[in-house]
Amino acid sequence: MEGTSAEVLKACRFFAKENEKLRERNNAEFSAAYAYSTNMTEENNRAMLSAYAESAAAKKLLAQACKEGNYANSMDTGVRRQARILQDLGMDVLNADDFLKLKSIISAMQSNYATTNVCSFRNESDCSLTLEPHIQERLANRRDPAELAWYWREWYDRTGKPMRKNFAEYVRLTRKAAQLNGYRSWADYWLHFYEDDDFERQLDITFKAVLPFYRQLHGYVRYRLREHYGADLVPAEGNIPMHLLGDLWGQSWNELVDLFTPYPEKPFLDVTSEMEHQHYSVRKLFELGDQFFQSLGMRALPQSFWNRSVLTRPTDREVVCHASAWDFYQDSDVRISMCSEVNSHYLAIGHHELGHVQYFLQYEQQPTVFRGTPNPGFHEAVGDVIGLSVMSSKHLKALGLTRNARLDEKSRINELFKKALAKISFLPFSYTLDKWRFAVFRGELDESHWNCGFWQMRSKFGGVEPPIARSDSDFDPTAKFHINADVEYLRYFASTIFQFQFHKALCRQAGQYVPGDSRLTLDNCDIFGSKAAGKAFMDFLSAGNSRHWKEVLKDFTGDTQMDPAALLEYFYPLYQWLKQENRRLGVPLGWKETNKIPSTCSGLSI
Repeated sequence: MEGTSAEVLKACRFFAKENEKLRERNNAEFSAAYAYSTNMTEENNRAMLSAYAESAAAKKLLAQACKEGNYANSMDTGVRRQARILQDLGMDVLNADDFLKLKSIISAMQSNYATTNVCSFRNESDCSLTLEPHIQERLANRRDPAELAWYWREWYDRTGKPMRKNFAEYVRLTRKAAQLNGYRSWADYWLHFYEDDDFERQLDITFKAVLPFYRQLHGYVRYRLREHYGADLVPAEGNIPMHLLGDLWGQSWNELVDLFTPYPEKPFLDVTSEMEHQHYSVRKLFELGDQFFQSLGMRALPQSFWNRSVLTRPTDREVVCHASAWDFYQDSDVRISMCSEVNSHYLAIGHHELGHVQYFLQYEQQPTVFRGTPNPGFHEAVGDVIGLSVMSSKHLKALGLTRNARLDEKSRINELFKKALAKISFLPFSYTLDKWRFAVFRGELDESHWNCGFWQMRSKFGGVEPPIARSDSDFDPTAKFHINADVEYLRYFASTIFQFQFHKALCRQAGQYVPGDSRLTLDNCDIFGSKAAGKAFMDFLSAGNSRHWKEVLKDFTGDTQMDPAALLEYFYPLYQWLKQENRRLGVPLGWKETNKIPSTCSGLSI
């Protein structure tokens, strides 16, 4: 505390009291939201909306009290930061009617997404297929382009067009909320959480820095898809039809690695088969994650986690299957809700969600207002950075899921390629999703062209397109969960960059990485069991939102900016291989504008 004046002491007493009240409100709010997320009844929905409304009213009063106390001008940095955060009302600034309407719209969009079923390609009378596991499994494992296009269209039509009016009203009300908070648009409101007026420009610079690598990956994948599916389906220099990429959104391509493995004679680490052979359970996946964090000297999951989490899809009720981690602000009550299965995908997702949970537990001692992250990308990066160790051959060997702790050069390229199909392919997707929303929020894209503008941007930045022509009578953005749920998405772009910065710092601490040492590389670093790495990680996490993100990042990594250098170093051997292979094969790089949207589309000049 800077100084001991009567004003500072009075402010500290005020915030101590208000933080406890805020903790109780957060507990009530998240308890109601979790009850609805894990049992989607109308009664639980009403209870959730009521809890939101009560909390919003209380937050308005608290913000007013902060202003009246002039705490934002306190001589104490902690008091100033608390006042600034608590005066930031977000949606809560709306009047009661508008607030309830906005929350109801978001709930309705989430509900439509969570409860959407589609009809089977092979039996159109069976319309019981759900996103997880049915549709995702088919997109990942089947290779009939007609079937893949069927499921793509079924999902986009059922989750998109019915939500257009809701989304338009959501845009109107969030714009109103932003302006009441003193921001030009909801885009600018979201960006302020990064506490850096230059952050949007930094995102653009970072994207341009990784684009050359993406273009090499895109060109190679398009070339191999063209070999497999033929010239009529995959153009030599055009966009990749996204239904061929292994998921509904074209955001992660690693399910298709069997079609274009760099060295087919070198088998991949078949983790899923080995888990099945060893009779893994879903609980075992989460126990392994718990053991990993404990090996670093971090907290064990409380028994309440195991008693209260929903880790598999219930058979007796509708739930939101999209994986989520929950902090209930009371008695170390932390939980996960997701519909897991035993495979390598959920091994990684489970560790990711436990990263959120460990973040909750580490900053639990902070005042309620600081129980969060100073940069939205940090929370998402924490679980993923553990995943980089977990999915290394060194760690998988330690778990008994593979035989070799160190890969030969061809196998190493294969594994880096598989990771790039998940990490590098994701960057244009995560960048574009909010580039589009920002244009919508700012009124830069006319509502009559929202849909064609969306596909125009997906094509421009990522070189992917829908399998069939889409018009502006369609509405495809709400086929993605986060659009419905009002979740800012640039955090996922940022987290993909930050996780490699974190990884490099942790590997140094663990003695698992030495620049230039071919035995101690970033891509085969496993920090399991390193108390030194764990101590650095705990110091970083336990700060919560009590300080600016650049300060805690500098203490942890030595960096003060989002920097793709660690990511590019991690994948450098693959990048060199792709450049050489694309030259050898005569692979064209880049893509033309998509022809799957109306020629009259007057989207953005991008």
